[in-house]
Amino acid sequence: MKSVLVLAAVAEAATGAALLIAPSLVGRLLLGEELAGVAVPVARVAGIALIALGVACWPGPPRIGMLIYGATVMLYLAYLGLAGGIGGVLLWPAVALHAILTALLARPSTSEKEAKTYRS
Repeated sequence: MKSVLVLAAVAEAATGAALLIAPSLVGRLLLGEELAGVAVPVARVAGIALIALGVACWPGPPRIGMLIYGATVMLYLAYLGLAGGIGGVLLWPAVALHAILTALLARPSTSEKEAKTYRS
């Protein structure tokens, strides 16, 4: 079962990378239509999520996948708002929320601190 999980993780991460790099091509290959307009940044966020899912499903702590997702989406949404000229009323609150969640996920949990103390 572990090898199936690793295979699924690699496949999802690869699909996510393809969505980040060439969202219109992936749209054309999967759906028969190129992505345009607002569908492109939405597809890229989906790509980020698939990469994070792949990382979370890889053997190891799933928190790392959520950390990667939160940090990358925060950076991408901020980029869209600053350089892309795209933004709705919830763009900056979403950036702030992902920044807060990323900071919380980056902090070691109390149980991890205790485990390190006992190992020393």
